[in-house]
Amino acid sequence: MSASTGQIRGNEALSGELLREVTAALANPEQVKIGALDRHANAHDASHFFLVPQAVAIPASAPEVASLLRISAARGLPLTLRSGGTSLSGQGVSGGLLVDVRKNFRTITVLDDGARVRVQPGVTVRDLNARLARFGRKFGPDPASEAACTIGGVIANNSSGMACGTTDNAYRTLESLTVVLPSGTIIDTGAADAAERLRTLEPELFRGLGELAERVRSNPRSRAIIEQQFSMKNTMGYGLNSLLDFSDPVQILAHLLIGSEGTLGFVAEAVFRTVPRLAHATSGLLIFKDLEAANAALPALVDSGAATVELMDALSLKVGQGLTRVPGVVRDLTVDAHAALLVEYQGGTAAELAELNTKAVRLAGTLGLDKAADFSSDATIRGELWHLRKGLYTSVAGARPQGTTALLEDVVVPVPVLGRTCVALGELFNKYSYANSVIFGHAKDGNIHFMLTDKFASKDELDRYAAFTEDMVDVVLGEGGSLKAEHGTGRVMAPFVRRQYGDELYEVMREIKALFDSAGMLNPGVLLDEDPVAHLRHIKAAPPSVDPEVDRCVSCGYCEPVCPSKNLTLTPRQRIVTLRDMAAARQSGNNELADALAADYDYSGVDTCAVDGMCQTACPVDINTGTMVKRLRAEAAGTVENGVWNTAAKHWGAVTRGAGLALGVAAKAPSAVVLPMNRLGRKLLGEDTLPLYSSELPAGGTSRRRPAPVGETAAVYFPACVNVMFGPADAGSSGVQASFEQLCAAAAVELLVPEGIDGTCCGTPWSSKGMTAGLEQMHARTLAMLREATRDGELDIICDASSCTEGLLHTVESEVLAPGQRALRVVDAVEFTAGHLLPLLGQGWQKIDSLALHPTCSSARMGLNPALTKVAHAVAETVNVPDNWGCCGFAGDRGMLHPELTASATVAQAAEVVAMGAVEHASCNRTCELGMSRATGESYRHVLEILADATKAAST
Repeated sequence: MSASTGQIRGNEALSGELLREVTAALANPEQVKIGALDRHANAHDASHFFLVPQAVAIPASAPEVASLLRISAARGLPLTLRSGGTSLSGQGVSGGLLVDVRKNFRTITVLDDGARVRVQPGVTVRDLNARLARFGRKFGPDPASEAACTIGGVIANNSSGMACGTTDNAYRTLESLTVVLPSGTIIDTGAADAAERLRTLEPELFRGLGELAERVRSNPRSRAIIEQQFSMKNTMGYGLNSLLDFSDPVQILAHLLIGSEGTLGFVAEAVFRTVPRLAHATSGLLIFKDLEAANAALPALVDSGAATVELMDALSLKVGQGLTRVPGVVRDLTVDAHAALLVEYQGGTAAELAELNTKAVRLAGTLGLDKAADFSSDATIRGELWHLRKGLYTSVAGARPQGTTALLEDVVVPVPVLGRTCVALGELFNKYSYANSVIFGHAKDGNIHFMLTDKFASKDELDRYAAFTEDMVDVVLGEGGSLKAEHGTGRVMAPFVRRQYGDELYEVMREIKALFDSAGMLNPGVLLDEDPVAHLRHIKAAPPSVDPEVDRCVSCGYCEPVCPSKNLTLTPRQRIVTLRDMAAARQSGNNELADALAADYDYSGVDTCAVDGMCQTACPVDINTGTMVKRLRAEAAGTVENGVWNTAAKHWGAVTRGAGLALGVAAKAPSAVVLPMNRLGRKLLGEDTLPLYSSELPAGGTSRRRPAPVGETAAVYFPACVNVMFGPADAGSSGVQASFEQLCAAAAVELLVPEGIDGTCCGTPWSSKGMTAGLEQMHARTLAMLREATRDGELDIICDASSCTEGLLHTVESEVLAPGQRALRVVDAVEFTAGHLLPLLGQGWQKIDSLALHPTCSSARMGLNPALTKVAHAVAETVNVPDNWGCCGFAGDRGMLHPELTASATVAQAAEVVAMGAVEHASCNRTCELGMSRATGESYRHVLEILADATKAAST
């Protein structure tokens, strides 16, 4: 079977008695997925491997995982545990049962004022650090993928990162863990009776671990190899250093689990010691003439106390120049053979940082730089530098030639020979014709990553890769290095573990695996594999082109944590990969698979996408999957639907007034009358056409029209039409338009609401539904009105709903300017209030005690949140943004078309908000306020309404 055929067909779905057993192991049978779309959506992780699971199980507790493990061992069903899916070495894909432990294992318990933390495997590193930040602490490991990688993955791979080195990684900071063994036994290694439980329930494992520890300790050669290998970052094979570091079988067990890549058991939760979060930092990018010069500077930088020293070669810098947020030092560089070191110093106080900064600048001047270096503690500048580094893998992979696959390797050598190793790797790239291969990584630790791009499909291509790998292994091991430093052995290096450690220690590893997992069903093929060409199997075929917006996606998964549909249907990564699999199946003639994938794609991939663009804020290569979904919606829209929306564009004032009147009538009628009629209409017209009415929806609002201003106009006011359709939250509220006008009047600021405002719109309803003709019509009308009202761009345009502000920005961007014509300027009402009105209003009002604040997707995308927070602090003593904040999934009318989307997106945030018990609840967009009101049962209002109430009370 060829690689491409295998990728298209995959495995058959789990069925029969085995499926019934797996389903019975979980409390909710719906948490076992066997549909083609679900299985293919989970067949991809960030690695270059591809395996289609027979089923996907989503357990909710450790006992449920224990049941699945027992079934796996008894029935010979291969089982793979998966959380974030950011693994780069193939640990997260499976041809058997894939067990998703990301969705339900998300509890964080902070202990001892942040000195320790108990955490479950589905929590991302970023979320954990956000919880610890208020205590001045952080998690030790600091991987570049911290936005998406989970604690489960960090434990499984013993991930490290930029600064933690070998001192603050998961192995060194672990205190205890709760493990589910393949037999189903659950052991809390921190419990007082842990040793007795392990001895009683798993006597062979207890005895065997002690015997293996003695075997290794008594062998001088084994000790020497382990001590040398683990003096560096090293995630190759099992963590044999635990056999030297501990004598207690319980502690050996706990630390063997670290870096075991899901092959020895499931870590249901772990307790870690945290490390201080140094609040002050200065960063600089040092540019050298070439890699050798950069590596020559390493000893001095390491000796200077630099917290991080990150290496980037010439190709890395060239790719970085194409990013949306490019540091000036990179943007202005004419790259030849250059290399760069991103250096950061961290301190606990501003004075300490100032001293470090002075030393850093002085040292940089002695290193023979190709370009003078600047160090900065400015958050924006530092953010650009780290955006370059943290997004480097996905940026480089995203820039690969179309039709190729990116393969990332991860090696470590002693720091003194790093430069020589980089040169040797460069020679191998040339020898095997791997053009555009990039080198980057954690130079301070001698840990570098390099990327190869190829199709990896034909015999010649695979032979070339095999020969390159053999030579690369010889180079790294010849320098006393390790073939894996932090990404884990995975499938990519499993055949080379014996070569790195020798026969004796390899046999020790085999016995470890047999002691834990005698059936050999837990993540088989990962970490240890006797097949010398195992790394050449299951390589992911180059994906077909499906859409220019998403073709550069490398399945890193950074987008997934911010996606509102992640726990309901598909994530952005899954929307892309399943569309690719569908296209690949069509190309190969496998229409049966293509049809099976398409059968569920409309609902899971298109209808339940919020098109909120939050995925773009997390994507290192700036992909907005919502753009692809809008195109799919446009392609699917029929003549009738397009005609309806074209007509709506022509008569928008009547449409908005009609919607408001309908809600007003519905609000007065009994739900028992409204809902049956509404549900019948949805059944006839389609659930993605007619919104579902719910009793918490308000009555309609009032007209946007206003008399012309009496005095000099300061700005043009574009009230959002959504406030005509949805009135204020409470009967006593005046709504955001009246509130903003009140604030402007109090500050003596005159606003012009243009003539014809009722017939115009920012265009978002047409854009989100893919109605391109209606969108163009609305854009033309709105632009013409705003050109006249702003005196051809002289005045700013202010909008009072963040999503509509963003929509207006897109409208303005669509305008073709005449030579010399000014572009229209759009400002959100919150930003205008924070920057212009608050200084004029003073601070003569009584603040409320507490406010729960919900930023929106659009406020996050536009960088509006600092202004939003500033206004919130102007009205409340305490302002709380939930740690679990995210898109509410209401997305215009999407939350009424598919209320399950909002329910799923808000469940964690809503629980946190309710627990806060805030006096007021605020946001900056009417439909988001509706979504959060529905989710929490609390009345959400625009933050400007609350400010207007406060200023009005103060004036009376």
